[in-house]
Amino acid sequence: MDRFLEMKTFCTVVDAKSFVRAAEAMGVSKAAVSRYVNDLETRLGTRLLHRTTRRLSLTDEGEVFYFRCRELLAGVDEAESELDVRSGGVRGLVRLNVPVSFGIGHLAPLWGKFHERYPEVRLGINLADRIVDIVEEGFDLAIRIATLPSSTLISRRMGTTRVVLCASPVYLKTHGLPAHPAELADHKIIAYNNLATRHDWHFKSPEGEVSVRVKPWMDTNNGDTCRAAALSHQGIILQPDFLVGEDLAAGRLVEILPDHRSVELGIYAVYPTRKFVTPKVRALVDFLTEELDGEP
Repeated sequence: MDRFLEMKTFCTVVDAKSFVRAAEAMGVSKAAVSRYVNDLETRLGTRLLHRTTRRLSLTDEGEVFYFRCRELLAGVDEAESELDVRSGGVRGLVRLNVPVSFGIGHLAPLWGKFHERYPEVRLGINLADRIVDIVEEGFDLAIRIATLPSSTLISRRMGTTRVVLCASPVYLKTHGLPAHPAELADHKIIAYNNLATRHDWHFKSPEGEVSVRVKPWMDTNNGDTCRAAALSHQGIILQPDFLVGEDLAAGRLVEILPDHRSVELGIYAVYPTRKFVTPKVRALVDFLTEELDGEP
């Protein structure tokens, strides 16, 4: 049996979390997939997967073997990509992770244009606001909106966004306009719980840095939910201008304490530390940098 095919089949089953879906992805029968994995376990003399009628999970040995297989398969992809570079080809699958709101509002409209430019590149897009481990979870690229990129990854800054304190005119008319960040402690707050500082909000003002501990009546891991609540006059939010910029321009939301600025975040493309960046990843990063240049 081809060891490469065994490893590829095993990794596909783990990624798909199903023998049936793995078979569909590989274009073979479920019986063939089961045989490849069984032959692999027999050859290694150990069980790699726990199988039940409802789910699959890795054994301890399977987890170690999975990540080693991923490294080896990535090396094969890299070798093939080097040949693509020499022949000028940009093709293959790019798996990327992007933040939910930014991915829907600012990146989704770009994918068609990217496809027209690079029709042989396939995109596997995962929307999640959590910080994924792009190496362990098998991503080629992640878009992160943060103060600094991770030091363990290669990064490229593609733009910036300012985090804005704001609320609706109706809310401010009813509850009053805060004159200082300290007054936020007495206001209705809708907090984004993936913010690095959680419920401690920091601002820079002419007199220096100011911090306040807010007491949200609601917190959520989704920025669109914060925005929707603010537009319904339910409180004050601290959200990036890529999400609330149009509302501010239209007057649906009003910036509060403009002299007290919150953080400015960089929009980064991050990818694993490797000597060789594949043409498909480089093409996508160059494209996004070009399209996002000058955008909040």
